[in-house]
Amino acid sequence: MKKTVLSVAVSILFFTSTTLFSQKSNTKTEPDSLKKISLSGLQFRSIGPAITGGRVRHIKVNPQNKSEYFIASGSGSLWKTVNRGITFSPSFENQNTYAIGAVEIEPTNPNVLWVGTGENSNHNNSGYGDGIYKSEDGGKSWNNMGLKTSEHIGGIAIDPNDPNIVYAAAMGSLRKEGGERGIFKTTDGGKTWQNSLKISQYTGCYEVFMDPRNSKLLYAVAHQRMRKLYTGVYGGPESGIYKSTDAGTTWNKLKSGLPSEEVGRIGMAISPVNPDVLFAIIDAKNEKGFYKSTNRGASWTKQNSYVSAYTFYFQKIYCDVKDVNRVYSMDVFIKVTNDGGKTWTNLGEKNKHVDNHGFWIDPDDNKHLISGCDGGVYETYDQGQNWAFRNNIPITEIYKVATDNALPFYNVYIGTQDNNSLFGPSRTINSSGITNQDWTFTLGGDGFQSQVDWQDPNTRS
Repeated sequence: MKKTVLSVAVSILFFTSTTLFSQKSNTKTEPDSLKKISLSGLQFRSIGPAITGGRVRHIKVNPQNKSEYFIASGSGSLWKTVNRGITFSPSFENQNTYAIGAVEIEPTNPNVLWVGTGENSNHNNSGYGDGIYKSEDGGKSWNNMGLKTSEHIGGIAIDPNDPNIVYAAAMGSLRKEGGERGIFKTTDGGKTWQNSLKISQYTGCYEVFMDPRNSKLLYAVAHQRMRKLYTGVYGGPESGIYKSTDAGTTWNKLKSGLPSEEVGRIGMAISPVNPDVLFAIIDAKNEKGFYKSTNRGASWTKQNSYVSAYTFYFQKIYCDVKDVNRVYSMDVFIKVTNDGGKTWTNLGEKNKHVDNHGFWIDPDDNKHLISGCDGGVYETYDQGQNWAFRNNIPITEIYKVATDNALPFYNVYIGTQDNNSLFGPSRTINSSGITNQDWTFTLGGDGFQSQVDWQDPNTRS
């Protein structure tokens, strides 16, 4: 008989505890007796819910077929749709990590994918990864291509003229120094990597960008950081924007017009309308704000003091595909400027979850947008006036679980990251299985630990 994920865990924990007790009380018990027990008959099955979403970090749409795109989840792995979001299927199963920071599609061959593991953020429950992966069959199978001690990869850039040349922005560990940090480059499709830009054991790279007209012209965003249980360092003098004009052989730190002392997390973007125009949102002790360059980074001008509400969590910007002065900023509410960053307004979050991270703008229709946020995936065709929620991706990040003794099927109680507390049945008699409608909200906001009376499942706290 199949069991739920929760009941499997409970069964294993109960068995282990009783066995250990037996070992203490009966010295004749064999120390390796657990080796004789087979758990091959136990199988995991999904019970949901998809009624709530989960944190989405990156969205990548196939440029040759917009019906196909990938969703990179901070704690729910990688998902793929081939029908514009009507259905999604998991695309990164049986790998060693569930945290995804970046996904890229090879420009000339959409069957070749690169995934950077480890969430590209600095919050306290940011999952780490084990390097960069490559797929050559559209995400059906994967190979780990190295950078296993990078822990968090924030961005990937692929040379459209030579797909064997790939750049990866390695942020490094959030909680310890060292490891693989900076910009890494491969010229042989991932077989070997060179640390193209190495700054220090405390500073890695959050993003890497390639000029669409010249693949040798690169920009890298560096971030000096360290987080401990009791404190956090979210910036320093080594943070900044670096530029290379020789395919990563040498790098220069851009300085003219930019903050230079205690600099925090930076988000940067190149305008596809005019790649000479760069934008950057910069957290800094002095002169934080939104900056613009019209000469490929040679000099910058501060446009506004605006930065995102939580700079350790957001700080990601996207340029419009038609209007050089229109830029979107990921924030609690999506912000947009139509004058190059001088003024900002809310795009609109009607019936949409907040806390935005990933974004995609249709290159053929700039009113068609896809947003990845703490609540999952939302899509709009009228530039944010109305949003459609994709309630078919089970990527809810669950902090705490509990069960009751309800009959005939017990319920499972969960507290989630920014998606409320809920409970739902462990199974039903419905031929469709457990559906979104079977789940009930108990509390709002970030999830809490639920407890249920063992004798009365209607008494909950």
